[in-house]
Amino acid sequence: MNAGIISISKYVPDKVITNFDLEKTIDTNDEWIRTRTGIEERRIAEGEETSDLAYKAAQKALKSAEITADQVGLILVATVTPDRAFPSVACQIQEKLEAKNAAAMDVSAACSGFIYALATAKQFVESNAYDYVLIVGVEKLSKVTDWNDRNTAVLFGDGATAAVIGKVSEGRGILSFELGADGTGGKHLFLNDDRYISMNGREVFKFAVRQMGESAVSVIEKAGLTKEDVDFLVPHQANIRIMEASRERLELPEEKLSKRIHKYGNTSSASIGIALSDELEAGKIKEDDIVVLVGFGGGLTWGAAVIKWGK
Repeated sequence: MNAGIISISKYVPDKVITNFDLEKTIDTNDEWIRTRTGIEERRIAEGEETSDLAYKAAQKALKSAEITADQVGLILVATVTPDRAFPSVACQIQEKLEAKNAAAMDVSAACSGFIYALATAKQFVESNAYDYVLIVGVEKLSKVTDWNDRNTAVLFGDGATAAVIGKVSEGRGILSFELGADGTGGKHLFLNDDRYISMNGREVFKFAVRQMGESAVSVIEKAGLTKEDVDFLVPHQANIRIMEASRERLELPEEKLSKRIHKYGNTSSASIGIALSDELEAGKIKEDDIVVLVGFGGGLTWGAAVIKWGK
């Protein structure tokens, strides 16, 4: 039996910062941000740490999966903005959830983190090491964003997603995945000496457009499928132009592309899961649909997965 997503949820902070809010503090405007990125607003955590966001998303995922915390064998948290270097966010939410039987560790792959965690969880479930693995993608990017830098301040937001991974019925679940990295590109997207995000937007854009398309095609082929089999594409919500390029590479109509970037901005490790959760709530993904997840991130890293939806 394949491993698959038993449940998925999201949690985003209450505070909203719109493009019009940013106009008041930096040299930018709503039209410039929307046309170049697709972002209209983003959520910012106040009085909540990364572990708090993760815990709230995890609670919802466990409830939706109808399992208790002590049934979880492993907690994987994808994040590049932990509360502190250690203990890990995974250990912090293990305590809060009272998941006393769970091993716990963090995964650092930036915006590809959710896919990395998903692929890792698949191995543990299908090898019968654990019945259930809880994966969380969570970021508090507001604490590493230079709000005076117009090139990065408009892009990022805070949020969390959590999913329970377990065995699903034959033919469903995670059919294939691909993970990759190119450390030579790390200089294009990193945390600088001031502890802020530093990005060479032009180089990251070129990398993302190429790699997202290639990874999506590759992972479909690994699943023994064709572009025509794809029902829905959920890319990392980083930039609407990059997302559209991925859609065009797969020759999909616009209605088959998840576009949630306008509401949340780039939430890094949380991005793909938040978008997937929203599309499920909206009824856009149905039982037995073929769904492609694909992302890229600092490192540079990339990852993709094909899922046949359902339990």
